[in-house]
Amino acid sequence: MTEPTPTVADADDALLRLASAVRATGYRFVTVTPATHQRVNARPGNAWARGLEDVFGWSRPFRPEVLPRGMFDLMRRAVVAVPHGEGGWRSSVRLSTLDGELFLHSAYPTTDPDAVFFGPDTYRFAAAVAAHLEARPLPVRRAVDVGCGAGPGAIVVAKARPSAAVLMVDINEAALRLARINAALAGAGNAAACRSDLLSGVAGGPLDLVIANPPYLVDPAERAYRHGGGPLGAGLSLKILDAALGRLAPGGTLLLYTGAAVVNGHDPFRAAAEERLAADLGVGWTYREMDPDVFGEELDAAAYAEADRIAAVVLTVTREGQQPHA
Repeated sequence: MTEPTPTVADADDALLRLASAVRATGYRFVTVTPATHQRVNARPGNAWARGLEDVFGWSRPFRPEVLPRGMFDLMRRAVVAVPHGEGGWRSSVRLSTLDGELFLHSAYPTTDPDAVFFGPDTYRFAAAVAAHLEARPLPVRRAVDVGCGAGPGAIVVAKARPSAAVLMVDINEAALRLARINAALAGAGNAAACRSDLLSGVAGGPLDLVIANPPYLVDPAERAYRHGGGPLGAGLSLKILDAALGRLAPGGTLLLYTGAAVVNGHDPFRAAAEERLAADLGVGWTYREMDPDVFGEELDAAAYAEADRIAAVVLTVTREGQQPHA
């Protein structure tokens, strides 16, 4: 007799309980680049999981007995236990730690079209958001994380500004599901999720803070979490800039963490952004390289045949003017 398929609500509840149970063990895992992940998993002795970090961090096949009592049952209820050869299983989700919180995201390898990414870019993005909030003198009443993925940026904002209404938006339903669960796991009750293409589905007036960590690579498969569009992957980043410029409140800020391919010492993304910003006399902006060399393996691809490097950059744009009183 087959078990009944859990409802979506039951599966979500079980996934939240699973993540809470994993957190209660003291679990910690820092997610690395896919290239590093592959190298570590290929080492002798790493073919099968021996503990929680192997199951929920390194995405290794496992047998139920390596898990604490009751945890495999929660995995089954959450529909994240996937059969694997030789009587084993795999988790379809990973769990990563960031600033004391735990985040659900897609298992390695992230090959599915709706995979929910989390990795070194996420840590840099979250650090940039936290630094901005620490330095920001103005209150944040309405904030939006565009292309929120698993929701780490939005949750950083929600935890730091508990009186703010924080919206997590994405076109990926799998991402929105995990973002909702991650917000509940973090106790960020002021963070909500909804489907929106850029800011088109965000109702209401001007925004005090827009943050985004969009995909910025050229991906031949055009996977949503990875492909930025345009000749060098900057297409989506520029669309986010355009959308945010029309929605920032006086004193409102766009913080855009993205990647920029540098060609013969020239940064085409910065040049395109600067052209747009020059046409809007009501904003001030800064641009900095947070990491000068990321995803170096991508330079072997035809799309980057002329590129020197890919840099991780942060563009911060602030609408001038006095913020109105609440």
